[in-house]
Amino acid sequence: MATVSQPKIDVMLAPFVRFARTEAAGGILLLASTAVALIWANSPWAASYEALWHIPLSFSFGPFLLSQDLHHWINDGLMCIFFFFVGLEIKREVLGGELSSLKRAALPFAAALGGVVVPAVVYAGLNWGTEDLHGWAVPMATDIAFALGVLALLGNRVPVALKVFVTALAIVDDIVAVLIIAVFYTDQISIRSLIAGLIGIGISYLANRLGVRRPVVYALIGALVWLATLKSGVHATIAGILLAFTIPSETFLDVPTFLSRSRPLLDELEAGSLNVPGQGTHDCQGIAHELEQQSELLQQPLYRIEHLLQPWVTFLIMPIFALANAGVHLLGNSGAALHSPVTLGVALGLLVGKPIGISFFSWISIKTGLASKTGNVGWTQLIGASCLCGIGFTMSLFIANLAFGISPTLDLSKIGILSASLASGILGSIILSRAAAPAAPSQTEA
Repeated sequence: MATVSQPKIDVMLAPFVRFARTEAAGGILLLASTAVALIWANSPWAASYEALWHIPLSFSFGPFLLSQDLHHWINDGLMCIFFFFVGLEIKREVLGGELSSLKRAALPFAAALGGVVVPAVVYAGLNWGTEDLHGWAVPMATDIAFALGVLALLGNRVPVALKVFVTALAIVDDIVAVLIIAVFYTDQISIRSLIAGLIGIGISYLANRLGVRRPVVYALIGALVWLATLKSGVHATIAGILLAFTIPSETFLDVPTFLSRSRPLLDELEAGSLNVPGQGTHDCQGIAHELEQQSELLQQPLYRIEHLLQPWVTFLIMPIFALANAGVHLLGNSGAALHSPVTLGVALGLLVGKPIGISFFSWISIKTGLASKTGNVGWTQLIGASCLCGIGFTMSLFIANLAFGISPTLDLSKIGILSASLASGILGSIILSRAAAPAAPSQTEA
């Protein structure tokens, strides 16, 4: 049988492809973007860093003109795609994952609730009676990319059940964060634009019910919904979450039908390829195309779109967001940060409030029988994972921008986020590295 040699470009790119497929890759790239932003913002070229994100970009749609600087296009535009991706993850988990039943969702839900309430209380306690109390939601979020990246770097010292728990917890965390953004960080609302956005979401849902399965249709509807939501005063990222829940999750073909359609095509392909070894005939190419179409009909549009967006979100959108938002002026703010209730509130909320809230609420839910312990995960490992959840970063930076806008307080909050995220990652890694896995799973241990 003739063999087809691998293209040289594939051989050259193979190490990079293998790296991109690892769970830690996104977290490493995010860390690198953060480092570049911090170095750039505190270098002699700091002015160019600030100037870059204030470059104006304008787009016109007939009589409509949309003008924003680059920073706003990233935070209001690219991050809408990020939130759409998060919405797809949430829907997948609700339909068939860790959030698909009350019993399975009980522990991550209770843990996430504790990880939201306690950090907010810590921050509020340090900023009560001041105008900076508006930032109470900043230390509530967990950065799933960084947390899972650290867990991946720890390898087999971390049980799979713990990774699943952290993923489910972070997703519930994201749901709460989105609700908080919608309710507490929306100022003036244009009813006309908001209605237009809701109509667009309704059209997307109708397309789902009518059997529309092409991602491009939902992309076009999504662009219009995003524009309407942006004009409404509600943060545009909310549109991403709502649109994700309208994406079809049912397959067009069931497995028996797919097999009955594909087997004759495979037989015909095998017969045709034998006639011209090493290369496909015109008929073979047509059969391959038909097999590809049948395979797409077997896949959930939800899965296809999520799979399509995943590398773009991981390797482009999140690193660009970090580059645009993590550039804190440390040299001029480090002294003020040490005495700032905002910095201390954010840092202690993430570093102390998160692990205490997650661990305590998990313990209460298990002791009361509302939830059961996850697999063979020990309490020390759960505490270590709860420390990792203190890595706020992406969502915390996003909420900080909404809470403080362009003000000196924003840099102070970012210092708290970055320092606490770094400390949480180190502390969680040390605890998990030293934690011994339980000898056997226990269903009754509490």
